[in-house]
Amino acid sequence: MRYAGLALAFVSSWCFAFSGPMAKYLIAAGLAPIEAVWTRMAGAGLLLVAVLAVVKPQALRIPRSRLPFFGLYAVMAVAGVQALYFVAITRLPVGIALLLEFMAPVMVVAWVRLVRKVRLARAAYIGAVVAVVGLGIVVEAWQGLRLDALGLLLGLLAGACCAGYFIMNDSFGDDVDPLGLIAWGMTGAAVVLIPFARPWDIPWDAFTVSATPEGGLTLPVIVAYLWMLLVATVIAYILGVHAVRRLSAAVGATVASLEVIAGAVVAWALVGETLGVFQIIGGLIVLSGALLAQTATAATQPVPAALEEPIEATAQA
Repeated sequence: MRYAGLALAFVSSWCFAFSGPMAKYLIAAGLAPIEAVWTRMAGAGLLLVAVLAVVKPQALRIPRSRLPFFGLYAVMAVAGVQALYFVAITRLPVGIALLLEFMAPVMVVAWVRLVRKVRLARAAYIGAVVAVVGLGIVVEAWQGLRLDALGLLLGLLAGACCAGYFIMNDSFGDDVDPLGLIAWGMTGAAVVLIPFARPWDIPWDAFTVSATPEGGLTLPVIVAYLWMLLVATVIAYILGVHAVRRLSAAVGATVASLEVIAGAVVAWALVGETLGVFQIIGGLIVLSGALLAQTATAATQPVPAALEEPIEATAQA
């Protein structure tokens, strides 16, 4: 059971890693970042709702008392994370944007200590400091922030929304099915983003052409979209949910952190993005600090559930 969970979490992290690079093909074809986000959320949400309606209809039932929770979840934990991350990758390399998003566990540590007034192990604070130092190396702070300042801000905001996603996962019980929460969260996010994405103005003919992100490979846009929809969203979330059910929160979060490395590898292979020596070294330090903070927090109640769902991930981008 444990090895099956590790395998699922590993594959899930690599599936999530494709979201940013595949989105760049949609953006290169003429879609705005928010339009790419909307097509992803709408497509994945409708697909999950349709599948669950057939195979597990009870998962789609929302207790009336949970409606505000589902609404906030859709706005912050799904729409906020995805929209901010997709805009960030237009100004930053995918690997850097993922690193910023994966500052979320450190933000969770701060929330638990400062807001919930829970005393944490010393390792949690050490991990937070290590992660911040690593981030400073990533952005080469001694050079006066050589990376795009707005991109950095957007990436950190995506991390804050991602932290909210973790925290919200700590506040629902057996009356909410995780698969139903994901399905309605994506669908709700698509609805929330309609005024911003204006789907009636999306250049739908872009899905009929091929695109080549700067320095990347040429792919049909529809292929990139379907891969992002099915692999980087639907399959990634489903595998992630089942992996967490088989693993401890600390182990699941540790394996999920591979998304940062996987995202950089996929971005290098498909869209020609490379990271400098300082970005690689700083990235490893950020990951080390985040994992140390996660592990320490996982041993302290009531944090474990807050670390159970690694996004895009998942964000997520």
